[in-house]
Amino acid sequence: MAKSGAKRTKLSKKDYEARIPALREQLIQLQVSLKSAPFPVLLVVAGVEGSGKGVVINLLNGWLDPRGVEVFAFHPPTDEERERPPMWRYWRSLPPRGRLGIYVGSWYTEALREASVPRARREKFRHALSRIEHFERLLVADGALVVKVWLHLSKTDQGVRLKKLESSARTAWRVTADDWRSHRDYKRLDELGRTLRQATSRTGARWRVINAADERARNVAVADTLLSAFLAHHQTLAKRLAPGRRLATTPLRPEGLRRLAELPLDKRITSSAYEAKRDKWLGRLNEMIRRAAAKHRSVVFVFEGWDAAGKGGAIRRLTSAIDARDCRVIPVAKPTDEEKAHHYLWRFWRHVPRAGMVTIYDRSWYGRVLVERLEGFAREAEWRRAYAELNDFETQLEEHGIIVVKFWLHISKAEQLRRFRHREETEYKRHKINAEDWRNRRKWHQYEIAVGDMLTLTREVPWHLVAAEDKRHARLQVLKLSCRQIEAALAQG
Repeated sequence: MAKSGAKRTKLSKKDYEARIPALREQLIQLQVSLKSAPFPVLLVVAGVEGSGKGVVINLLNGWLDPRGVEVFAFHPPTDEERERPPMWRYWRSLPPRGRLGIYVGSWYTEALREASVPRARREKFRHALSRIEHFERLLVADGALVVKVWLHLSKTDQGVRLKKLESSARTAWRVTADDWRSHRDYKRLDELGRTLRQATSRTGARWRVINAADERARNVAVADTLLSAFLAHHQTLAKRLAPGRRLATTPLRPEGLRRLAELPLDKRITSSAYEAKRDKWLGRLNEMIRRAAAKHRSVVFVFEGWDAAGKGGAIRRLTSAIDARDCRVIPVAKPTDEEKAHHYLWRFWRHVPRAGMVTIYDRSWYGRVLVERLEGFAREAEWRRAYAELNDFETQLEEHGIIVVKFWLHISKAEQLRRFRHREETEYKRHKINAEDWRNRRKWHQYEIAVGDMLTLTREVPWHLVAAEDKRHARLQVLKLSCRQIEAALAQG
C-alpha cells in the first residue's frame, strides 16, 4: 500500500485538456458495460481536508451519465440512525448490481469522527475499523468492486490550498473553521489516516493514495484509478463466480443432526391446560416487551422450521401480546428483482427495528444456508462462508443492544405429511400448500443435514429448538422462551 507521501506529479493545462475527452468517453463506456455487469461499483473518496474531495466528486458527476450513478454523503447520524447498529445506514445506501455509487463522507468519516476524541476512544476507533473491514470483505466476496482513493496533501500544501481558497470570493465559503482546526492538528490526523488505511486495505478493497497538490493531476489520477480497477475486475470476476460444487451428502457438523434426533417430539398439552397457561405467558411477554421499550431495547424474533411446522400460528400468538403499533412481521419469500440486485443481507438490514420496536421475521437470513444451499441458488463458496457472515450480522445487532430470539420449530416427517394432507382437504387451508412444498419434502434428509449444520455453525446467538408436533405445546414454549430470554437480556443491562 502506498504511504502518505504519494508521488507528486504535475500536469499542464494543455495536457490536461487533451486528456479529458478520452477520459469522459471511457467513463461513459464504463457505465454502459456496468449496466449488464453482475456487480455494483463503490467509489470511496476520502482524504485530508482541503484535498478537493468535493471538487473531484462534482467533476466525476458531471463527466458521468447521472442516470447510472448516485452520490452519497453521510453527515453525523440522525436520531433514527443512532437507534440502529452503526452499519445500518451504509447497508441501506448500497447501489444495486449494474450501478455506480460514489461515497464522500463514507463509513470512514464516522470512524474518524469517533477517533477525534482523546485516547480513551482509540479502542473504539479500532473496533469501528474492524467492522468496516468486515463490511467491505462481505461486499467484495459477493462480487462488488470497491475502489478507494485517499487524497493526500502535506501540511504545507494543505495550508497553501486553504489560503488560496480563502483569498477568492468565489471559493472562500468552502473554507471553514473546522478546516483550519484540522490543519493545526495535521500530525495526529495524518497518523489516524495511516492507521485507517493499514487496517482496511485488503485484497479487493485496497487504498490508492493520490497526491492532490496538483489539482489537474489529481482529477486524472482518480478517473484512471476507477477505470483501471473496473477493467481488471470485469476480466477476473467471471472466473470467481463460476458455479461451485453442490451440497455434499455428509453434514459439516454431525452433532447438529444428533441434536435434531434427540429432541423429544412427544410433548403434549391439553386444550384446557394450554388456555390456563397461555394468558399468563402472554401477559408476561407484554410486560417484557414494554420493559425492553422503556430501556430503548428493540427485539428481533427469527422463526425458522419445517413447512407446516406451525410458524404462522406461533407468530400470531406472539403478536397478540404486542401493541400492533410497535411490531412488524416480515414474511420472507423469494427475493424480488430489487433484492436480488443487492447483497443477500441487504433486504434484512433494511428491516432492522428502531429502538424499542419489535420485528418478527417469518423465515430469515438463514435461507442462505438452507433453501439457497440446497436448491443451488448460492454457490458452495457462498453458503459455506455465510455461517460466519450470519454470526457477525447477529453480533452487530446484539452489540447495539438488540435482543435476538431465534426459533427452529421441529416436527417429524410423518407429522408433516399429515398436515400437508389436511391442508389439501380443507378448503380454507388449501392456499397454504403448493407444489414447492411437496418438492421440498422429497429433500427431507438433505434439509436435515443443512438444518443441523445451521444449528451448530451459527450459535453466536443461541437457537431455541422447539418440539412442534403438538401445536399448543409449541406455542406455549415460544412464549415462555421469549419471556425468559428477554428478561435475562434486560437483567444483564
